Amino acid sequence: MTTDNQPGFAPAASPHASTIVRTPENAIATGETTIPTQGEHMPAYHARPKDAEGALPVIIVVQEIFGVHEHIRDLCRRLALEGYLAVAPELYFRQGDPNAYDDVGTLLKELVANVPDAQVLADLDHVANWAARNGGDAHRLAITGFCWGGRIAWLYAAHNPQLKAAVAWYGKVVGDQTLKSPKHPVDVATELSAPVLGLYGAQDNSIPQESLERMRQALQDANATADIIVYPEAGHAFNADYRPSYHEASAKDGWQKMLAWFARYVGKKAE
Repeated sequence: MTTDNQPGFAPAASPHASTIVRTPENAIATGETTIPTQGEHMPAYHARPKDAEGALPVIIVVQEIFGVHEHIRDLCRRLALEGYLAVAPELYFRQGDPNAYDDVGTLLKELVANVPDAQVLADLDHVANWAARNGGDAHRLAITGFCWGGRIAWLYAAHNPQLKAAVAWYGKVVGDQTLKSPKHPVDVATELSAPVLGLYGAQDNSIPQESLERMRQALQDANATADIIVYPEAGHAFNADYRPSYHEASAKDGWQKMLAWFARYVGKKAE
């Protein structure tokens, strides 16, 4: 996760409104739902191509620290245009609303730090089950995540043996071990059961390059199917088109590499 203090969490607050991507919905169907999980009902946003025949490959989209705001919803819509059922669950729903916080530091301390990894991974299992019951193909399941969600994407690739692929955007790979976060991506390299693509920025002060080298070495030692790409001119959150951190060239290239990764390991058409 990042600790940079960007002004405003919602796209509407960005001074870079001209860069915000807005995906048309004429060819897709979108909606809000709740997903039963661990005795509760978790809000989620979903998008899929209209009039799709057969079960769709599923991509779980894991939020930034700011929750499932309009940017995350638009990422779902972009994936739907590519032929996927995309689902973005509100993974903080038990702990609080990230929109209630005015600064990143307080959000991290009072909300994000109180969300246990075990809870998140179990919730994601229920998202996968929901998708399989609502037009998704349980045998073609993938995940992508951004910032906080990028770290979760790595962890989920070591958690769910049915996962077919993961793409982690600027997610931390090392960190302090706590009761709520007992392991980090570098600790689970030997447990990865799905190919993982990591997309990072060389100018990201919150994710030092030496930590990525540690991750690369762990992946190599584990003989894992994974790749880490670092964009020289990009910083943290370089795909977040609603924030000053957006780096268009890196974001567009990363998006195409993600789509190629999913096409390779998940596919787009029903069997």
